[in-house]
Amino acid sequence: MHGLPAVTIEGPRAVGKTATALRRAQTVVALDDPATETLTSADPTRLTRLPGPVLVDEWQRVPSVWDVVRRDVDENPTPGRYLLTGSSAPSKPPTHSGAGRIVRARMRPMTLSERHVQPVTVSLAELLSGDVPPVGGESSMRLADYADEIVSSGFPALRSLPSSVRDDALDGYLDGLVEHDFPELGVTVRRPATLRAWLTAYAAATSSTASYNAILDAATPGLPDKPAKATTIGYRDALSKLWMLDEVPAWTGGLNHLNNLAQSPKHHLADPALAARLLGVGTAKLLDDPHHGPPVVRDGPLLGALFEALVTLSVRVYADAARATTSHLRTSRGDHEVDLIVQRQDGKFLAIEVKLAADVTDTDVKHLRWLRDRAGDDLLDAVVVTTGPGAYRRRDGIAVVPAGLLGP
Repeated sequence: MHGLPAVTIEGPRAVGKTATALRRAQTVVALDDPATETLTSADPTRLTRLPGPVLVDEWQRVPSVWDVVRRDVDENPTPGRYLLTGSSAPSKPPTHSGAGRIVRARMRPMTLSERHVQPVTVSLAELLSGDVPPVGGESSMRLADYADEIVSSGFPALRSLPSSVRDDALDGYLDGLVEHDFPELGVTVRRPATLRAWLTAYAAATSSTASYNAILDAATPGLPDKPAKATTIGYRDALSKLWMLDEVPAWTGGLNHLNNLAQSPKHHLADPALAARLLGVGTAKLLDDPHHGPPVVRDGPLLGALFEALVTLSVRVYADAARATTSHLRTSRGDHEVDLIVQRQDGKFLAIEVKLAADVTDTDVKHLRWLRDRAGDDLLDAVVVTTGPGAYRRRDGIAVVPAGLLGP
């Protein structure tokens, strides 16, 4: 983001947006302070007279700030003028998108490499290079370690807490959605228990493409008086504005011979720890009760779905750093699917399968082989991310990489 006049850092509450921006700001305008909010509402143009970089924290509280920054950048595009952060999208959007003036940066919870669980030996950027780099390295992490990372959270302030306190903090975070964040968006939650049940069913659908009707049915089993569709759409819209939903879009392809692709996104909450907490599972339960949760259709155990969510979180951050996009592939009949497609700007891509197992068999790579046969030179590399002990390349050229060894 160096060289840009204005950047807005978007992401869920407590992800570290403000702390990151404070390291780069000379002036701070904290709009969660009532006096500062009042002053800025009365005269938003005061921002243009402050020494930069100017951090406008919780900018959505005074939406007119956006257009002031946009116009000022039009007149003076000097790099490093403004940093905007916010924990939600404004209830009333600005009059202009800011395209070309204010660059958006999505901030997600900490990746496995950022958690420093062990040294990284395989770079996603190198896998995207097209050079088919050698892979290697030994991982000290085992299945229980990954289960522990799932429930430990990628929110910086929560990771250092003892597990019992961290559970309380995650519960408080989820309660705050209903009690504080939804009302701040102007959304009234008439039945908080129904919202919590919907969130729990959504958590159970992690890493799946379950329909929203299936999620609603799982949230309200046996209830004749289900919430209206408009109500659940309202939940989704509000949670998206709060950056609590981080769905992986379906890959649109671009290959003429791959034109029968499904369009449903894969469901993910911002942090797998939130999904685990909604479902009431810790490390031991994830390991011992693989099918815990509401009856939402998904492939395999809950631990597998949440492990995929942890890998997906990490890969999306690494891909963003490499200026690549992340999606998933599923054919319309469901006979072929690839968990993650990381695509460069020139259309060439990396295909990634996520497997909970430590060992990789020919069956585990059948979809990668199928895609390689059809993609030709457009496929840069194919990778299976596992819970195993070491990174290597199979005889067929497919890379096998433990999740803890993969980094940007």
